[in-house]
Amino acid sequence: MTYLVEMTGIEKRFPGVHALKAVQFNLRPGEVHALMGENGAGKSTLMKIMSGIYARDSGEMFVDGKQVTPDGPRAAQDLGIGIIHQELSLMNDLTAAQNVLIGREPRRSFGRLDEPALNKKTAEIFASLNLAMDPRTPVSTQTIARQQLIEIAKALSYNPRVLIMDEPTAALNDAEITELFKVIRKLKADGVGIVYISHRMDEIKRIADRVTILRDGAYIDTVDAADTPLSRIIQLMVGREVTQSAPTIPDTSQSPVALEVRNLSRGKEVRDVSFDVRQGEILGFAGLMGAGRTEVARIIFGADPRDAGEIIVHGQPVNIRTPHAAVEAGIGYLSEDRKHFGLAVDMTVRANVAMAHLGQFTNRFGVLDEGAMKATAIKYIDQLGVRTPSDMQDVRLLSGGNQQKVVIAKWLLRDCDVLIFDEPTRGIDIGAKSEIYALLEDLAAQGRAIIVISSELPEVMRLSHRIAVMCEGRLTGILPGGEATTQEHIMELATQRDTALVGAEDHL
Repeated sequence: MTYLVEMTGIEKRFPGVHALKAVQFNLRPGEVHALMGENGAGKSTLMKIMSGIYARDSGEMFVDGKQVTPDGPRAAQDLGIGIIHQELSLMNDLTAAQNVLIGREPRRSFGRLDEPALNKKTAEIFASLNLAMDPRTPVSTQTIARQQLIEIAKALSYNPRVLIMDEPTAALNDAEITELFKVIRKLKADGVGIVYISHRMDEIKRIADRVTILRDGAYIDTVDAADTPLSRIIQLMVGREVTQSAPTIPDTSQSPVALEVRNLSRGKEVRDVSFDVRQGEILGFAGLMGAGRTEVARIIFGADPRDAGEIIVHGQPVNIRTPHAAVEAGIGYLSEDRKHFGLAVDMTVRANVAMAHLGQFTNRFGVLDEGAMKATAIKYIDQLGVRTPSDMQDVRLLSGGNQQKVVIAKWLLRDCDVLIFDEPTRGIDIGAKSEIYALLEDLAAQGRAIIVISSELPEVMRLSHRIAVMCEGRLTGILPGGEATTQEHIMELATQRDTALVGAEDHL
């Protein structure tokens, strides 16, 4: 068979890291080939070589049977290879259309931008994704999930023959994933080969034809997706069995209330939301995109203003208008976008752990005690199992799971009683997910009140003692966690629109 793409003996080294060790991979026309492995296994590095971002140290790459060496992304695009990166590469100050067709904008005479043609072409691409968005919308106003869809539209605008999707559904909800899979199946029918990287194991059975597994930079195996149990794929990925069974959920109904939220409102985004979280409890938040889950968290943390409502911590009303006030009240927030809002990625693990509590390490002359910072960082590295060569490693060089642990360490150092986790395992592999779950359960067992916002319903159901469901800015119900609740129960509440609002829309 002549493959669309074939790679053999691929080697890649970075300073101190042997990233790829004689790796092989091939892609057939009209197939979805999943590339699996834990963070740091070499998946993204291999795909960056295929798409011309990195140069390989050795090995061979063939496109349509001809040996090639793409010397940059444009050369790879000329070969028909497109990539959707895990990390968004959009320009926030431009519109969606300007991002999708950047560098290829329709022009009028004298090189003038043809704005109507630009928006029309982008609207056609959005329609193919069933994405309801005005092409003139500034990217900066969109959620992470909708920015991800813009990134996907940008890749499809090149009409690629080979499309690399690196965690394309990490920020999408179930309905958006279903629409994306329809697009993927259409691309398959047109003969496009798709390399699919995802940590969501259920997606592999739904969309993949074959699966190649990498571990620690080495090729492990290629298997048929339909004939291979997920448990076997996971074992090949991590080199061990990973227990995925849900723990016994303790009864916290008599525990003291740590956080109360009463009648919280902000425009149409959050409307009269009330709930409480008890010490030792994990309260999950479920809902479709735009339901208002993250908006509630940001208001509680003081990142966004509220129009009305009351926040009560340990029985005492608190006036939280800034994140600093929230931290002083004992509330920590781990954003869904940890690299932009949770970490200083170009700084060390030591600096990131200490940054939320620098006063603890500063003497009266304003000089930092590096020795105390080092001891504290090492304490949390050991306690949380952060995989890093040292506390002086730059955070950007850590895997997603280990970056998340560094954010958690920062808030544990602040001794926060209430911790809000927004998409805590987004972009994190199955082995690291298991560790994050165990860590959240341990924090709850220590008496901390935990809020978990997640687009993955199995994750919400596995972790939560109770599940709060939102739709269109309203809290539509609170369900018990564990086996007492099904995904159908959650989705019923997640689509329970405000009948008064629906009536008003129909009237208009």
